[in-house]
Amino acid sequence: MMSGFPQELSAALNMLVAGEDAAALARDAQTISENYRLRTGQGGRLLTKEREAAAYAASRMPATFAAAQEALWQARDASGLEIRSLLDCGAGTGAVSWAAAEAFPLARITCLEREDAMRSVGSTLMRAGSGALAEAVWSAWDLTQAQALPGADLVAEGYMLGELREELRLPAAERLWDAAEKMLVLIEPGTPQGFANLAAVRAHLAGLGAHVAAPCPAGCARCPMEGDDWCHFTVRVQRTRLHKALKGGDAPYEDEKFAYLALTREAPKAPCSARVLRHPMIAPGRITLTLCAGGGKTVRVVTKKDPLWKRARKIGAGDCV
Repeated sequence: MMSGFPQELSAALNMLVAGEDAAALARDAQTISENYRLRTGQGGRLLTKEREAAAYAASRMPATFAAAQEALWQARDASGLEIRSLLDCGAGTGAVSWAAAEAFPLARITCLEREDAMRSVGSTLMRAGSGALAEAVWSAWDLTQAQALPGADLVAEGYMLGELREELRLPAAERLWDAAEKMLVLIEPGTPQGFANLAAVRAHLAGLGAHVAAPCPAGCARCPMEGDDWCHFTVRVQRTRLHKALKGGDAPYEDEKFAYLALTREAPKAPCSARVLRHPMIAPGRITLTLCAGGGKTVRVVTKKDPLWKRARKIGAGDCV
């Protein structure tokens, strides 16, 4: 699916970096990207300066927003919940909040972020939004500390759990769950490690009574992914001129791989019966779908005589069938 980045956020990002040296911003974006790729999971500070935060926002927010948007749409549809308040934990520059504001009629947004530079840039960008975005409250908060979080209908994190040291992840996830009055949504990189982190959280919080709303289909008591396989999805991100300049190259889009987990207090109202795990394999007269269903992973071959044929021609990884 191609993500639509909010126009007001795109304009705010362009204003944020206007007048900055383009080459320096590109170098900052590259350095930060390498830091997150190579040093994540160590718990150290990866970004401290406002120019670094601006470069990070311009280079990473489109992809983070797109992944969060898709995960939150799926969580909304499966859970059937009415969400009016959001707690965005490890908010960075606010991409998850922007995505949540498009998925739910939010009246209140609270963003928790440790780094001063991220909070400064994120709050500046959010003032370009409307409603709850423009009025969002930003607070300094270290999620590794054993401190209770303020409650909200929806608690969400984007690409944050994997930055923590391993021994801190489950305690942090439990604090997030404790704050979630209706639903917790966790979004992580679509890598084997990102999936493994979510699988560990799923097992831990399910033991505390959490219901899995998405991406797992109804009746999926145990994740069927084994060995070298892992559950992840892809969203296509349209590149802006600024995005191209910071990332390098002229490709009009990039694909962001992500994994996510939506947990609810109550049983989800409309969970999938089966979810497409991989891009469909299309051949003349047949479409092969790899599905996760209640009984585990399965393969379904759809032909022209199948009632699903018309829809299967447009279906993609992550969709429900």
